[in-house]
This record gives sequence, structure tokens and C-alpha cells, in this order.
Amino acid sequence: MSETNGKDSAVNMDNAGNRGSTDNMGGAGNAGSMGGATDASGKSGSRTLLMSVIMSAPGPLVVGLGLIIGRSSTQLADFFRRSAELLAIIASFVVYRRTHRDEGMDTERKAQMERRSNYFVGWMMCVSGTFMVMLALFGGNSDKGNVVAGLVIAIMGVIANTIFWIRYRMLSRRDGNVILAVQSRLYRAKSLVDSCVTAVLIVVMVMPGTQVALWLDLAGSLVVALYLVWCGIKTILENRRPTPQE
Repeated sequence: MSETNGKDSAVNMDNAGNRGSTDNMGGAGNAGSMGGATDASGKSGSRTLLMSVIMSAPGPLVVGLGLIIGRSSTQLADFFRRSAELLAIIASFVVYRRTHRDEGMDTERKAQMERRSNYFVGWMMCVSGTFMVMLALFGGNSDKGNVVAGLVIAIMGVIANTIFWIRYRMLSRRDGNVILAVQSRLYRAKSLVDSCVTAVLIVVMVMPGTQVALWLDLAGSLVVALYLVWCGIKTILENRRPTPQE
């Protein structure tokens, strides 16, 4: 009897040990899967932000060169707008990479980095937008010149920005990351503004020197300027909150 009980106890201990090992391996596997998913989502967001920087970088340069042969106030406002947006995207990319690479970074330090970056972008947009309102109202140029370069960039912007808007919306819903959510809102606005700029520049090119082109050009520059101010104020106000919200 004693020998039989001893064998049963040994078998039970072996079974318990096997179950414990299996549970530990399963837990480790789940943790590894979660870590791998987090790394994958971080890399996906980083790649998308990098592509945003690469795709946005030529815009200010080409539109700026186009201003040498064209003097449309909408085109000039578009140049300032694209420059501000490029700096905003670069800042978001740097902060995103920094906060995802440094896993030991303190949460408060991460939040502080994001707030400082967003404050800079917000104030820059407000200043640029205010400057463009003054230029649109008091510029007084009737001869707009050649706006083809700006028109081509605006059309390409509508296509590219719509694609990025959809991409960022998908990533932000999947990962719940604040930076990606802000980029989704930014690219939604960028696609709408590029549509407005495209329409105005088409009218300026088809009907140069007419009153219709003059007033539409003025209206287009004001829309772009007010967009900059609105985005700047929104960014500043959001970063005054303890926890940024979508």
C-alpha cells in the first residue's frame, strides 16, 4: 500500500510539473507575441511617418521655385503652409522614433517632449497664417504669372494626402497612438486644403487677369491662412490638457 501511494504521488507531482512548465511556456509565448506585435506596430508607424517626410519634402521647394515665375498669393500662401506642415511632420517623426526606441524613458518626459514639439508647431502655424492674411489683404498683385508648378504640386498633394489620411486613420485606430491620431487629422485637413488650392489655381491659369481669378485667388489664400491659424490654435489648446485627446 505504501509503495503504491508513493508511486501515485510521484506521478501526480510529475503531471503538476508538466502542467506548470506548459503554463510558463504559454505565458512566455504570449508575452513574446505581444512584444512582437508592439514592435511591429511601432515600426509600421515609424515607416509611415518617414514616408510622409520624404513625400512632403519636395513640396515647399518646388512651390518656392514656382514663385520665381508666378506671383499668385494663393501659391505663396501654399508655400508657407507646406513649409509649416513639413516641420510639423518632421517633429512628429523625431518624437515618435525617440519615444518608441527608448523603452526606459519616463512617461512624464515623453509627454513633455510631445508638448514642446506641438507648442512649437502650433505657434509657427499661427504666425504663418497671420502673415498670410495680411499679405492676401494688402498684397495688391493683379498679374499672377505662371502657376503651373504650384498646380501640379497641389494635384499630387490631393492624391498623396488622401492616401496618407486613410493610412494614419487605420494605424491610429489599431494602435491608439496619439501622434498617429494627430497625423490623421493633419492629413485630412491637408487633403481638403490641397483640393481648394487646386481649384483656385486652375481658375487663375484658365482665366488670368480676370476679376473672377482675382477674387478666387484672394479667397483661396485666406482659406489657406485661416487653416494655418485654426490648426495652430487647436494644437496649442490640445497640449494644454493633461492628457491629449483625439
